[in-house]
Amino acid sequence: MTDLCNEIEKFGKGMGNSSRYRIVEALFKGPKTVGELVKAVKQSQPAVSQHLKTLKSCDIVVDERKGQEVMYSLNSSYVLNLLKSLAGEISRKSHG
Repeated sequence: MTDLCNEIEKFGKGMGNSSRYRIVEALFKGPKTVGELVKAVKQSQPAVSQHLKTLKSCDIVVDERKGQEVMYSLNSSYVLNLLKSLAGEISRKSHG
């Protein structure tokens, strides 16, 4: 498998669950704490924390400690670069 293929597989693992997508959707509006995400996606704190762990391992979400709280945000540069690479690959394959 190519590196791009591996990255797309990793992205798919992160986004391949409706609960994780809801978390990502909530983060479209900006960084949030676990507590804010719990309210936004209406799931338990342990469930949200587990989904965030998966999203972080797939590089879709990053975290930053601010005092006592951890703020979660989208790793938008990673996701955009991955999608641009995929689009470029699709374009090359369809024109070649």
